[in-house]
Amino acid sequence: MPPSPSEKPNPPANEGPHTAEPPSSPEAEGDRLRSTAWRIILLFGVVSLFADVTYEGLRSVVGQYLALLGASAAVVGTLAGLGELLGYLLRLAGGYLADRTRHHWLLTAVGYAINLFSVPALGLVHSWPPAAALILAERAGKGLRTPPRDALLSYATKRVGRGKGFGVHEAMDQIGALTGPLFAALLLGLGLGYRTTLFAYALPAILALLALVLVWRLFPRPELLESGTEEPSSGREDLRPQSPPPHASVRSDALPSRAFSRKFWAFLFFAALAATGFLHFQLIGFHFARGGLAPEIAPLLYALAMGVDAVFALVAGLLYDRMGILVLGLVPFLTVGAAASLFLPSEAGLGFSVLGMVLWGGAMGLHESVLRAAVADLTPPERRGLGYGVFNTVYGLALFASGILFGLLYYGLGGTYVVLGVTILEIASLGVLAVALRR
Repeated sequence: MPPSPSEKPNPPANEGPHTAEPPSSPEAEGDRLRSTAWRIILLFGVVSLFADVTYEGLRSVVGQYLALLGASAAVVGTLAGLGELLGYLLRLAGGYLADRTRHHWLLTAVGYAINLFSVPALGLVHSWPPAAALILAERAGKGLRTPPRDALLSYATKRVGRGKGFGVHEAMDQIGALTGPLFAALLLGLGLGYRTTLFAYALPAILALLALVLVWRLFPRPELLESGTEEPSSGREDLRPQSPPPHASVRSDALPSRAFSRKFWAFLFFAALAATGFLHFQLIGFHFARGGLAPEIAPLLYALAMGVDAVFALVAGLLYDRMGILVLGLVPFLTVGAAASLFLPSEAGLGFSVLGMVLWGGAMGLHESVLRAAVADLTPPERRGLGYGVFNTVYGLALFASGILFGLLYYGLGGTYVVLGVTILEIASLGVLAVALRR
């Protein structure tokens, strides 16, 4: 019997406005999470780009500015070493506080604010002691914010590959590292002076913090990417720090040795040896000047190394995702090659200098991308902030030791012994890496 005009046939089960959508496939869900992860990585890359414009710009003029304020060469050298050491030591505190309080975003924001706004504040001082305090504050801010920032970033890199994610972030970071000194050169070339140049860095500092606020508002809980339940717009309640699960709580009396695997500690020993053998650019620049290289060439060679750093960081990150920590075996060879090219020739010829800085930049790219990625893979999520803090503290102490060791070797015995010392340390690091690979 046909339905009456007042009756409507029931729609088929697969039709109609109230039909339930089929659940997304695992492939579609994976694509969504990877897309979210890339947005987090790229936004953090923008933060780091503008931050590097600010403080790498400072690093390109701080020695000259301190001299203008009446500081001696001894003050400048001591301040540079102390600042690096302070920054790396505070990374341990930053990592511990991040894991203990779960305030990763707050610590990251406070650290960035101190790190970045110390730079334009330097334009207000008229003597070197307050300038020294601001320079140390800038390094301290970077030390505080790096472990919680890296922990937040590591959650996103889980979805796209640790090496690739950290490599892309480092490449964007290096764009800022290249732009900052060029910005300073432009402003100084226009005759604006050091104070105006430092004031101008307030602009990229503000842009960096605005980008950080944006990534925080869009993705308040990137740690959920580790479990595959990420909800990027889940509301204000997600902005509250989350308590770790009972098994993941960090006790105040917990020792780092109980928190990490033996493979992590073997990797950390490798990183310490490799960093101790890595030469600071300050010593390389001094060698350039002593060898008669034109003064204007050294900054260009440094810029070349920063460009190579960016490329190597990305390529090494891709290799790391395929090979794991085996790719770290390239670090000793690049480091020794750089030292030999720069310090063995009797004169600082341009050809050897270019080769040495290319190799040096490649080694730096591996240090700044693959080492960070390896920390994420060798530490559990609930201990990752502390893991980055431990790593960065040991790494900073190794760099501090490198400056003292090779400064004494160069001044006392010459460049040949610098190369010998680098070679011994890097060969030892290869042996430790072999042990880490077997665990």
